[in-house]
Amino acid sequence: MGSLQSMWELPAELLALWHSHRIPILLSTISLLAIVRLALYLRRSRPKLSVSPVPGSPTGKSKGVDPTWLNSTTIPPDPIAQADDHAKDGKIVTGLDSKLKKGPKKVIGTKLRRKASNQPAGFNCTTDRVQPLIFYSSLSGTTEKYASQLAEDISSWVGDSKSPLPLCKPELHDLSYIEHDDFFISLPKAEPDTKHLYLILLPTYNIDTVLSTFLENLQETHNDFRIDTAPLSGLLGYSVFGFGDKEGWPTEEEGFCSQAREVDKWLAKLTGRKRAYPLGMGDVKGDAQERLKEWQLGVQEVLTEIASGRGLGEGVPGSGDPAESDEEDVDEMEDSDEEETASKKRRKPQKAARLDDLEDLGRMVNIDNVPSQPPLSVDFTTYSSPKSKTSVSVPPKEMVPTTSPTYAALTKQGYTIIGSHSGVKICRWTKSALRGRGSCYKYSFYGIQSHLCMEATPSLSCSNKCVFCWRHGTNPVGTTWRWITDPPQVIFDGITAAHYKKIKMMKGVPGVRAERFSEAMRIRHCALSLVGEPIFYPHINELVNIMHANRISTFLVCNAQHPAQLAALVPVTQLYVSIDASNKDSLRKIDRPLHRDFWERFCACLDILRERRFAQRTVFRLTLVKGFNMADEVRGYADLVQRALPAFVEVKGVTYCGTSAAGSAGLTMQNVPFYEEVAEFVAALAKELVERGLGYGIAAEHQHSCCVLLADEERFRRRGRWATRIDFERFFDLWEGKVEGTGVDGKGWRPEDYVGEDTPEWALWGNGGFDPRDTRVWRKGKGKKALEEPVEAEGGCG
Repeated sequence: MGSLQSMWELPAELLALWHSHRIPILLSTISLLAIVRLALYLRRSRPKLSVSPVPGSPTGKSKGVDPTWLNSTTIPPDPIAQADDHAKDGKIVTGLDSKLKKGPKKVIGTKLRRKASNQPAGFNCTTDRVQPLIFYSSLSGTTEKYASQLAEDISSWVGDSKSPLPLCKPELHDLSYIEHDDFFISLPKAEPDTKHLYLILLPTYNIDTVLSTFLENLQETHNDFRIDTAPLSGLLGYSVFGFGDKEGWPTEEEGFCSQAREVDKWLAKLTGRKRAYPLGMGDVKGDAQERLKEWQLGVQEVLTEIASGRGLGEGVPGSGDPAESDEEDVDEMEDSDEEETASKKRRKPQKAARLDDLEDLGRMVNIDNVPSQPPLSVDFTTYSSPKSKTSVSVPPKEMVPTTSPTYAALTKQGYTIIGSHSGVKICRWTKSALRGRGSCYKYSFYGIQSHLCMEATPSLSCSNKCVFCWRHGTNPVGTTWRWITDPPQVIFDGITAAHYKKIKMMKGVPGVRAERFSEAMRIRHCALSLVGEPIFYPHINELVNIMHANRISTFLVCNAQHPAQLAALVPVTQLYVSIDASNKDSLRKIDRPLHRDFWERFCACLDILRERRFAQRTVFRLTLVKGFNMADEVRGYADLVQRALPAFVEVKGVTYCGTSAAGSAGLTMQNVPFYEEVAEFVAALAKELVERGLGYGIAAEHQHSCCVLLADEERFRRRGRWATRIDFERFFDLWEGKVEGTGVDGKGWRPEDYVGEDTPEWALWGNGGFDPRDTRVWRKGKGKKALEEPVEAEGGCG
C-alpha cells in the first residue's frame, strides 16, 4: 500500500511544479525553438562561390542558369569544362540577372582555377609503363656523378623488384645537351603506353651558366601566351633535388639551393602542381649523400604508388594537389589577376570605370593633365617576361667571378681571365710555330704566322651550345648582355700582357727557336674567336679600333645570332660567320641556340654579310660533323652561299676533344670526318656552285688542319693564280687614311685593295698546305704517311 500511495503522490508533485513554473518553461521552450529554426534557415542560405563577399543585389532567376547548381554546397569538380553551362563571355554567372543590374558589369570573386588531377592522365597500371627521366646540370662533374649513381641505384631497384610493376629503367640527360622544347614545352616523344616522371638534380651557382638559361626558359614558357600555362600537365609527376654549400650560403634565405628551389617552383606551374615528392636539398660538404639517399627512397615509393595505379595520393604534402607554399599561391593569384585583367580589356575596349588600390591613389593626382604616351615597344626576340611592379633592380654582376667554378674550369684549361668577362689563351699552333713544327691553316690561306697571332675574346659568354664546342658548357651562356662591362682599353692591356706572359713561359721549352721567340714578342694578329661570342661585347668597335691603332689585324668570328651588333660592326681585317648547318632543323640540333628565333637571326646575318661583302673580307666557316651536317646538305649550303656571296668559304672537319661531355652531346670519334671525306664534300660543293654560275673554286688546303678553302675567282684570282693572302701593312694604311679618300669608317676602299702576294705553290689545292720551312711531327705510333692524290673538282684549279 505504501508503494502504491507514493505512485499517486509523484504526479501531484509534478503538477504542482508545473503550475508554479509554467510561464518560464514555456518562454524557454519557445526561445529554443526559435534559435533552432533560425540556425536551420541560415544553413540553407546560398553558399559563397569565392573568398570575396557577395554584394547585395536582386536575386531574380537568370535564364539559362541551372538553379540546382546555384543551391549546391560544392563547386563542380571541373569548372572549366562546365564553363559553357554556367558562364557567358568568360564571366562567372552567379544567378544574378544582368538585365536588372545598372552600370558596368563586374566580375565577382576570383578566377576559378582548373583543379589539378592527382591521377595520371590516362595511366593504366595494367598496360602502361612508367619511364623515369633523370636530368642534371654540372660544371665540375660532381652533380653528374650523383646523377649517374642515382640512375644506377634506381635501375638496380627496378631490376630487383619482387613484384612485377610496369617500371622502366631511368634515362639520364644533361641539361646542357638537350633541346628545351623537346622536354619542357611539350612531353617527350614516346610510345603511347609510356608515361614519364621527371627527376632533376641541380647544383647551385652564383654565375650565369646553362642552368640560368634553363630557369629563364621555364619562366618564359609559363609566361608565353601562345603556350598552355601547364604544358607538362600530362607528366606523371616531377621532383627536384638541389646541391648547395652551406659555407657560402648558410640558409635558404641566403641562397642555399636557390636554383633548385626556383626550378621546383616553375615546374609546379608548368605541370599543374604535380610535385611527386618534396624538394630535396643537400650540403655538398656535409650530408649531401645521406639526404640524396633519403630523397631516392621517397621517389622509389612514389614510383611504386604510381605504377600500382594509385597516382600521387590525395591531400598529402608533395602530392601536387594542395598549395604547398605561400609563395607559389601568391604567384598563382597574381598571374590569375593579370590574366583576368587582360581578358577584361580584350572583351571590353571601351572606357570603363576605374578601380584603384590605395597604393595607387598617389598617382591619381592630376592624372587627366598627364600627356598621353606612345605605346611601349615589345621585344619578342628574347621573350623576356615583364617585371613585377615590386621588383627591385638588381645591379649587374661579374660574368665569371674569380670564386666561381667556371673560373676554375677555364683557368685549368689554360685560359687567362681578364677582368670579369674576357679571356686569352695561347693556341697549340702558336706553340707549334715557336718550335718550327708548322702554323695553322691561316698561314697557308692568308699569310698569318701562328707565333705572331694572339687568340682572345672580349666575351666568354655565348648564345649557342654547339655539340662540337671544346668548352662543353664551362663558359657562361646568355642571350642578352647583363654583366659588369669592362672598358675596351682595360681588356686590350690585359689580354696583351697575359699573352706575352704565356709566350715567355715557352722560353725553356725544348725546340723553341730563338728567332721566332723574339718575333712572338710583337703581336701582329688577333683572332677574336677563342670562346664565347666576341661581337656580344657592347664596346667591340672600340676594342677593334684600339687593335688597329696598334697595327694588330683582326679576324673576328661570330655565330650569326646577333644581327644588330653585326650590322653596327666597324670594318675588321676579315669577318667570319660560322655556318654549321644548311637548314633550320639541322642548325637547331648542332648549334643548339638559346634564341627561339635563331633561324630568323641567322638569315638576317647572312643578308648583312651580303651587303658588307665589298666593305670587308667575308668568310663562311663550315665545320663538318659526320652524322649531323654533311649528308645530303650540299645544295643547302650552296643556297646559303648564293644568299650571302662571301669572299671565301672555309670547310673544316670537326676536331674531337675526347671528353666525356662530348659523348653526352652525341659526339664521338665516329662523327669526325677523314680528310678524304672533307675533300669529297668540298668538291661536291664547288661543283654545285659552278653549276649555279657563282664562280667559286677550290683555292688552297691545309691537310694538317683538315681544312680546305673555296674563293671567289673573279675577285681573288689574278693572272691565272690565286691571291688569297692579305697585305696587312696596306690594310693599316687604308684604315689610317694614308691613302686619299680612305679612313677608319671603311669608306673609299674595298677588300681587293689590300690583297697580298699570290698564294704559295705549296699551299694550293693538291699540295697539302704544309709550310716547307717547318718540320711536321707525326703522332706517336703513326709515322709519316704519303699524301694521297686530291679529289678533282670543277672550278678548282691550282
